[in-house]
Amino acid sequence: MSDDDSTGLVTIGELARATGLSVRTIRYWSDEGALPPVARSAGGYRLYDAASVARLELVRTLRELGLGLDDVRRVLTGERTAAQVAAAHVAALDAQIASLKVTRTVLASVARRGSSAEEMTLMNKLARLSAAQRQRIVDEFVDDVFQGLDTADPWIRERTRRVGVHLPDDPAPEQVDAWVELAGLLQKPTFRATMRRVVESGAADRGPDAPAGSSIRFVQRMIELAGAARERGVAPGDPEADTVLTELFGDTDRAAVLRRIDLGPEVGRYWELGAVIKGEREPPSHQEEFAWVAAALRAWPGR
Repeated sequence: MSDDDSTGLVTIGELARATGLSVRTIRYWSDEGALPPVARSAGGYRLYDAASVARLELVRTLRELGLGLDDVRRVLTGERTAAQVAAAHVAALDAQIASLKVTRTVLASVARRGSSAEEMTLMNKLARLSAAQRQRIVDEFVDDVFQGLDTADPWIRERTRRVGVHLPDDPAPEQVDAWVELAGLLQKPTFRATMRRVVESGAADRGPDAPAGSSIRFVQRMIELAGAARERGVAPGDPEADTVLTELFGDTDRAAVLRRIDLGPEVGRYWELGAVIKGEREPPSHQEEFAWVAAALRAWPGR
C-alpha cells in the first residue's frame, strides 16, 4: 500500500524503507506502545504520519543508547524527561562497567594464577564484596584480636581496622589477589593468635598515660637501632649486640621479648597486602631487622 496523498499517512513498510529499520522492529515497538499508529487503513494496515517519523527516530536513538522500552515510553509520554532518564541510565551503566571491570580482573587473576574452579569462585565472591561487607570481615577480625585489651594502643586498633577495606571500584589484578589472600589470612586461627600476641605485647608495655601511637614508635626505634647495628657489621652474637638490646629493652625479660617478636613472616605479609590493596608501594617488612633482634636475644638471653 502506498502513501495516501490526501492524508500524508504511510504504512509500516514505507516507514521502514524511509528509516532503514526493519518492519519487524517497528511493529514490535508499535505493539509495545512506543509507536502507536495514528490510524488504520480500510484493510486494517497501520498508518503513520510525519510526527510518527520523528517519534520513531527518538525511539531508535533511545534504544541505541541502551534504554529499555519502559523508559522510552516514559520519555515519549512526558512522564520523565530525556535528561532524567539519561542520568539514571548513566548511573546504571557505571555500575555495569564497574562490574565488568571486576569480572575482567578476576578472570585475569584466575588465568595468571592457574586457579581451580573452587578458587575462582571464592575469588569472584570476595572481589565483589562491597566496602561495607569487607569492613565487616575486618571488624570481626579486629574485635576478636583486641577483645578485652583495654590498654591496647588505639592508634594500632584503628590502623588495623582500616587494613584491606579500601579496594577500589576498578581494582588491578594484583589488588584482587592481595584482597583474596588477606581475607584468607584474617580468618586463620593461627594468624589471629599471632596478632593477639602482637597486641598483647604492645598493651603490656603501655602505661595508663601513654599517648596513641607509642607502640609503633617503639617498633620504629627497634628497627632503627637494629638496622644501624647491621650496617656497622655487628653480628647478633657480638658483645655490641648485647649493648643494643639493653638500650632497647632495659631490664625486661629477654625470653619474654623473644616470644613476642619472633612472629614469623605472616605479620609482615599482612601489612604488605594492605598496602597493595590501597594501591601503595609495598612497605618494607623489616624482616631482616626483626630477625637480627631475635637472633641477638637468643645469643644474649640476659640473666
